[in-house]
Formats: sequence, structure tokens, C-alpha cells
Amino acid sequence: MPTPLLPGQQILVHHGCYEEHYQMKSMQMATDHYNIGMTLHGQRRTITPHFSYCYGAGDVALAPPYLFHRTTAMSEGPYERIMIKFSRKFAEPFIRELGSAVFKTLYETYVYHFTPKSRNHIRQMLFEMLMEYKKDTPYKEFILQGMLFRLFTTVLEEHLPTGSYLEPSPLSPQISDAIAYMEQHYMLRPTMEETAKHVGFSAGYFSRLFHAQLGMPYNVYLNNIRIRNVQIFLSNTDLSVSEIAGKCGYCHIDYLSAQFKKMTGMSPLQYRQRSLSGYLPS
Repeated sequence: MPTPLLPGQQILVHHGCYEEHYQMKSMQMATDHYNIGMTLHGQRRTITPHFSYCYGAGDVALAPPYLFHRTTAMSEGPYERIMIKFSRKFAEPFIRELGSAVFKTLYETYVYHFTPKSRNHIRQMLFEMLMEYKKDTPYKEFILQGMLFRLFTTVLEEHLPTGSYLEPSPLSPQISDAIAYMEQHYMLRPTMEETAKHVGFSAGYFSRLFHAQLGMPYNVYLNNIRIRNVQIFLSNTDLSVSEIAGKCGYCHIDYLSAQFKKMTGMSPLQYRQRSLSGYLPS
């Protein structure tokens, strides 16, 4: 799953700039938060087991919890976005006041488009929220809650009407099933042959199909899942690196550290320190 909210936090506001062709390294599913954010530069595609959709600069994209998905690049150049994560509890006053149907409607539309004027307005609102989030005051979350609710109503009131934008998923049911199997058993390091057998394919055919639909070999994808879970343990538990290695299927700490630094550019302990200081890389 994506990096959860930090313990004791109800909201996160993050401005991210990513290199060209940045993509999520594996399918993910948030369980403790909703997402809402604006793409500032670049075009993206979100892929789920059942559908996919595209969005670009100036669009607002939303994702509810338990949406199994992966985002990929659809354009050249860097990717920039500002994103908000928040808990269900944080949104409860909005839901009580306007009704669960309004909130459900908001999150049943995954992408919203706007006029240039509205895009600039929403962009300004998001950066004001980012500035507020960076403050160290006892009223920060209370203020951000009101700003988030204003963002919700602005999106609902100012978005452009659009037709159907959902497209068929590029993932076959068998590959989706394989990904779910890998997510559930990553700590046991399932082999490609084991996963292929689980979905009823020969190893050779499964290998070709997996690479064609995910854009990477099976072993690379599995390692991405394992490293992502290491990141989650580092950010949200007090477990030692040795204990985390065992939980994620790594027999040797040195090997874990080398793989982790190769993927993230920092050691596990450096990553933990940055997370505790309030930085969460997506």
C-alpha cells in the first residue's frame, strides 16, 4: 500500500517534483486515507484492475481508499503535482453537514477538468494549504480542515461537465490476480513459477505477459513490492532494520540496505529520519 499517514496525523499536504518518466513501481492501495491533488506539469495515466483513466496539468484527480492502482507517465518531461492525503475521520464534519451522497459523488468521479480561471484558483488554494501545513501551530489541522472543505466545494461547483472518461484496463484478469497474490505473499518471495501456477499459466507465457503489461520483469516488480513495504515499516513502526528485513523476506541486512539505497537513493535509517521529520515521498 502507499505510505500511510504518520501516527497521530489526519492530513498530509505534499508538493512533489519527479524526474521524467516517473511511475509507481507497483500497484498500490491506500487503506487509511483519501487522496485529492492537482497535476501541475505532465500527463498521467492511472491503471486499476478494472479500468484506467488519464489526466494532465490543471486537472484534479481523486482516489478513495481501497482503490488498487498504479500511475504511469503519458508525456515527456518531469512530473509535478501537489497532493493531499486525509483520513475519513478528518472529512466527517463535511459528510455530516452536506451528506454522504455529496461526498460519495465527489469521489466517484476520479478526474475533474476546469477552465483556466478555475485552475488558477484551485492551484492557489492548494499552495495556501501547503504553506499552512508547514506551520508548527496547535491550530494547523483545524485550519486545514476548513481549507479542505472549501476545496471540495470549489471542485464540485467549478468543474467542467465531461462525458465518460474511464477506459478498459490494460491488465488482464490473470495479471491482476498475480499482482494480488504477490502483494499477499511478498514476504515469502514467491517465485515466478509459483505465481504463474497460481493463475494457471506456464512460466514462459506468464513471464512474457507480465513484462508486456507491467513494463518490467517479474523479479523487479516483486522487489519493488518488498522495498515499498520496507518503507512503510520504517515510517510507521519502531522495528529495527533487522526485524523489518525479516518481515519483508530479506535474509541479510546488507542486501536489504543495498537494494533499498539503489531504489531510494538513501539508506533505511536515512529514510526513517526523513520520514520522521515530516517528509513522505508520495
